[in-house]
Amino acid sequence: MTEHRIVSRDEWTTIRRGLLAKEKEFQRLRDELSSQRRSLPWVRVDKPYVFTDPKGTQTLADLFAGRSQLIVYHFMFAPDWDEGCRGCSFWADNFNGIVPHIAQRDVTFVAVSRAPLAKLQAFAKRMGWNFPWVSSDSTDFNYDFQASFRPEDLARGAAVYNYAPYTESVVEKPGFSVFTKNERGDIFHTYSTYARGLDPMNTAFQLLDLVPKGRDEAALPHPMSWVKLHDLYIQ
Repeated sequence: MTEHRIVSRDEWTTIRRGLLAKEKEFQRLRDELSSQRRSLPWVRVDKPYVFTDPKGTQTLADLFAGRSQLIVYHFMFAPDWDEGCRGCSFWADNFNGIVPHIAQRDVTFVAVSRAPLAKLQAFAKRMGWNFPWVSSDSTDFNYDFQASFRPEDLARGAAVYNYAPYTESVVEKPGFSVFTKNERGDIFHTYSTYARGLDPMNTAFQLLDLVPKGRDEAALPHPMSWVKLHDLYIQ
């Protein structure tokens, strides 16, 4: 930080314009990638999934809440855990405010975890969250969409995460999955992303990438080792 080059405002503006050209090209490439993402073929979802929410049981079709598009966040919270994953909680701190906005674009958002509903509700109350959050503990949903892993699959090397063999021992991983429903009620899986593919959905990361120190994780034992549940930071 103290050894950074110091220049005049005019020189800085010239250099900044050069970077702006690269940023614009990156944005054009991002728009192209987003278009390709939306053009992916779909997979019909015929398996009956049943979730638990405060109203009782809900099917996957019910989770759409009258809209034609559904975004699911696979939140790491196993049935025997006492609280949700701190990394997923870092992402979830971004969710409260977006739900009414994306609803205006025919999109419903919901988080899904395998923990029982009572644990999800207690943790959401502690964290101050009000986005929809349902339990998939009685269904294969999180397993089928490669965000949860059975011990026997891990033991025989059959688990898959982020479209590659999964060799870790953790039974939960994060991800986003996207679904659409047509007028006949047919449901299709259109997209899923995992691992670093989740980064763009974290506003804090996008802001940290703007500052001189960036995410400042190089000297840490591993990336995100600094992250805590937001009520545990010392102010």
